[in-house]
Amino acid sequence: MSGLLAGKRLLVTGVITDASIAFSVAKLAQENGAQVVLTGFGRMSLVERIAKRLPETAPVIELDVTNKEHLDGLADKVREHVDGLDGIVHSIGFAPQSCLGGGFLDAPWEDVATALHVSTFSYKSLATAALPLMGSGGSVVGLTFDATKAWPVYDWMGVAKAGLESANRYLALHLGKQGIRSNLVSAGPLRTMAAKSIPGFAQFEDAWSERAPLGWDLNDQEPAARAVCALLSDWFPATTGEMVHVDGGYHAIGA
Repeated sequence: MSGLLAGKRLLVTGVITDASIAFSVAKLAQENGAQVVLTGFGRMSLVERIAKRLPETAPVIELDVTNKEHLDGLADKVREHVDGLDGIVHSIGFAPQSCLGGGFLDAPWEDVATALHVSTFSYKSLATAALPLMGSGGSVVGLTFDATKAWPVYDWMGVAKAGLESANRYLALHLGKQGIRSNLVSAGPLRTMAAKSIPGFAQFEDAWSERAPLGWDLNDQEPAARAVCALLSDWFPATTGEMVHVDGGYHAIGA
C-alpha cells in the first residue's frame, strides 16, 4: 500500500451524492492508501448507494450530530470497522430556509439555533465523540466558506461558519496537548446539493468565475478535496488552527 495517506484510518462525514466534496475526499483518500468509514444521516440508503461508487465500498454509520445517543455510541460503531482513527473530516452544515436568501433580519431564534447546532457546535461534538479513537498525530479537518466577509443570501449560515472558524481555533488549542491538529479548508462555491439549497446562489457563481485569479470551476470538487487530504496527511505536522483557502485566489482580491 502506498500513497499520501497510506495506512490512515479516516472517518468522513457529509457524503450525500458523488458531487459532494466529502465524496471526492473519500475517493482520493482511498486512492492514496487510506481506510475510509463514512457517516450518513436521514437518507441512509442513498449514502450506502453512493458508498458503492468509491474505489472500494466503504462502510456507512448512521450519525446525527445533534443526537447525544449517536455521538456517545460513535466510537463503538467505528470500532466495528477499524481499530482506531487517524483523521476525521467534518463536512456537515444545515440551516432552515428562513436563515438564508435574505431573511437575516427575520429568521427566528429557533431556526438560527438549529443552524448553529448542526453547522458549528457539531465540529466540537464530532471531534470529542471520536477522541477515544485518536492519538498523537491525528488530524481533524472541516470545510467552511470564508466567513471573514458578509455574503449576499448566505445570512445566518455565514454566522454559523464564522463560529465554525472560531471553534476550529479553540479545538486546535485544546487538542494540541494530545498532538491532534484541527484545520479548515475554505472552498470556493461549488455546485453541490448544499449549494442548491441556498436561494440566490448564482450570485456567487458569476463573481468567482470572473474574478478568481486562477479561475474557478464550479463543478470540480477535487482541488478542495486534495487540500483536505493533504491536511489529513503527515505533511503538515506543525499546522493547526489554520484555514486554507482553495478558491482560485478570490479571497485575496479586492472588490
